Amino acid sequence: MSQNNKEAERAELHKTIWRIANDLRGAVDGWDFKSYVLGMLFYRFISENLTAYLNTLERQAGSAGFDYAALPDAEAEFGRVETVKEKGFYILPSELFANVRQRARDDANLNETLARVFAAIEGSAIGADSEDDIKGLFDDLDVNSSKLGPSVAKRNEKLVKLLDAIGDLPLGNGSGNFHDNSIDLFGDAYEYLMTMYASTAGKSGGEFFTPQEVSELLARITVVGKTEVNKVYDPACGSGSLLLKFAKVLGHDRVRQGFYGQEINLTTYNLCRINMFLHDINFEKFDIAHGDTLTDPAHWDDEPFEAIVSNPPYSIRWEGDANPLLINDPRYAPAGVLAPKSKADLAFTMHMLSWLAVNGTAAIVEFPGVLYRGGAEQKIRQYLIDNNYVDTVIQLPPDLFFGTTIATCVIVLKKSKRDNATLFIDASAECVRVGNKNKLTEANQQKILAAFTARADAAHFARLVENDAIAANGYNIAVSSYVEQPDTRETVDIRALNAEIARIVARQAELRTAIDAIVADLEGESP
Repeated sequence: MSQNNKEAERAELHKTIWRIANDLRGAVDGWDFKSYVLGMLFYRFISENLTAYLNTLERQAGSAGFDYAALPDAEAEFGRVETVKEKGFYILPSELFANVRQRARDDANLNETLARVFAAIEGSAIGADSEDDIKGLFDDLDVNSSKLGPSVAKRNEKLVKLLDAIGDLPLGNGSGNFHDNSIDLFGDAYEYLMTMYASTAGKSGGEFFTPQEVSELLARITVVGKTEVNKVYDPACGSGSLLLKFAKVLGHDRVRQGFYGQEINLTTYNLCRINMFLHDINFEKFDIAHGDTLTDPAHWDDEPFEAIVSNPPYSIRWEGDANPLLINDPRYAPAGVLAPKSKADLAFTMHMLSWLAVNGTAAIVEFPGVLYRGGAEQKIRQYLIDNNYVDTVIQLPPDLFFGTTIATCVIVLKKSKRDNATLFIDASAECVRVGNKNKLTEANQQKILAAFTARADAAHFARLVENDAIAANGYNIAVSSYVEQPDTRETVDIRALNAEIARIVARQAELRTAIDAIVADLEGESP
């Protein structure tokens, strides 16, 4: 398929999703509605993905025309154990999305049917290696919620509309023709939905969703010069958009040991796991945990990581020195001080540095205050600079992220550098205005990446500064302190200006002479 056709297909998909949202959101509050649409999209995806997988296996084995969706449930049971080992879950033919949808209008107990199906899908993984990856994925899709309607009949009416709307999305089908483009479209539908909800969610949107082009920039920064990495990690992974950009930048098989992350919000944690499946990352290739990374990290046995990306929540509260155990935590102890209780930003930074591989790179979105604030944060910056861990600081444009208009920055950490200096890049003007937000174009990303790779001075854009100079400047690492802004003042021609002043003075003298003459005439006429 040509690029133009793909873009047209994508545009039509987005238009259809927007229409679904406007049609269905009336009964359900925006954030609850998100869980219903994404949950149902996930249900359709795994149904079609499983069907395509089983059809391909059977047809390759000689069963021409085999169609799993048409198989009686009793005959389908024979494949359960092996399929769960491979795919992580199992869905009986009668419980596939397409078959449930076909019967939905005539099913007076549709809500109970869906609840039973969702429980069966999750139950199919119990005792398997995939259990933790599947468990709870449908928890936020409450088919018995009063928000869907005041009665069972009204709720089922809304569920029928939801099944039909998701089923009508042009995303491929379960007949075996489940090609890469179908997978791309499912993932794109998810990303579009997340963007749509984030853009209307106010401040909370930026807490879990990073714009795709920023995610891509961070991923590209961490893999410069590499064609593959061992594993990637995000300690505040939200919906997983940053992690999944590695699949696009490198390819699924170029992240050898998989995708790791942790998320404190339960709903967003569920959405992240769904997002992994929707991007065709199989259960054995991802390990997403639920919990507080700063005080209860889930991946001690999996570190170090070769690539780390994150957009952690800005300046949130954490236990800090109120918890006497944290100062001895091997992640924080090297700096000799903990991040302030009211600003956990550099606690996340220290955590990521601790879990970064010797040959790895971490790219972290930071709130600007961490670059210059004093106290404990200055001491942590001193530790980072004195030990030569800060590779680059990039100033991003304002108004890129949902939920804030503030110009954020990116701190790039490395444990192995070829110099004892820090690169500063002022990319504050590298954007275009799209709607009510700024956006990094491909050209903007390439300019930043080129400066990052060149690691050399570029007038008004990049400057490589020796760490001794940063120390002498109080360990301030704000980009504006090192990259000189262009002089936008107009140049003045002094000679022309003097000539103009002389002309004005001469004209002033002429006017004074004329005024004096008029006054003299008036005085001569007075009696």
